[in-house]
Amino acid sequence: MIDEEKITELKKKAIEIRREIVTMVHRANSGHVGGSLGATDILVALYYHLMNHRPEQPDWADRDRFVLSKGHCTPVIYAVLADCGFFPKEDLKTFRRPGSHLQGHPHQPKTPGIEANTGTLGLGISTGLGMALGAKLRKQSHYYYIMCGDGEIQEGQAWEAAMFANKYKLDNVIGFVDRNYLQTDGNSEDIMPLDPLAPKWESFGWKVFTIDGHDYQQIIETVEDAKQETKPVMIIANTTKGKGVSFMENEVSWHGTPPNKEAYENALKELTDGI
Repeated sequence: MIDEEKITELKKKAIEIRREIVTMVHRANSGHVGGSLGATDILVALYYHLMNHRPEQPDWADRDRFVLSKGHCTPVIYAVLADCGFFPKEDLKTFRRPGSHLQGHPHQPKTPGIEANTGTLGLGISTGLGMALGAKLRKQSHYYYIMCGDGEIQEGQAWEAAMFANKYKLDNVIGFVDRNYLQTDGNSEDIMPLDPLAPKWESFGWKVFTIDGHDYQQIIETVEDAKQETKPVMIIANTTKGKGVSFMENEVSWHGTPPNKEAYENALKELTDGI
């Protein structure tokens, strides 16, 4: 059981990360703000409580790995990595600028803390599972955390990867589906229905948990439970796209639209509680 003081600390950190997300995207006038805001609580729980990592030694062999398979949501991973100390926070001002190591999709090895090049939908989970198999063959004990978008797993490659993980019993994999029901063109259930989603992953041999992706108690306890499993785990995390900014929440228009000056200032006003 995680104590309330720690949860309060994580919630405060999440507000700081969300402020950085909207600032980065506004400054660049480009980027994916909605999905980044929605995924923030999961990444905060991982990087500030659950994962073993050393920002001062990003290539530490025993570190846990995080792969952002929904690679367009770089604002959230860049904000977290910078805050943890993988690279200077000043670098965030160069987001999506020519020559910057912080481009629209993650680039490894250019950016410290990024484990894989992702962005082509379905590629990140495949890459992460291959890395996880390599770790098992080397008898290493760290974990691979892989975050997929729900629109992303409409790609057939994701399900090929799911079969691969089951075949090789990759119990060092803990995946997340960022289940916000929204993708570029609208609601996922209108475009290519995924529900019932949990039985699909179960039929591919994965252990599945379904949680509130903004509830730190649930996120942390479920990850700890996942570590006791002897098969790959997928956590279906129900989230709100645009979480934390009322006018962005559950609005597909904020999938890849940068906030103008007025929207940016209004977003920052909302993202003040707890700081």
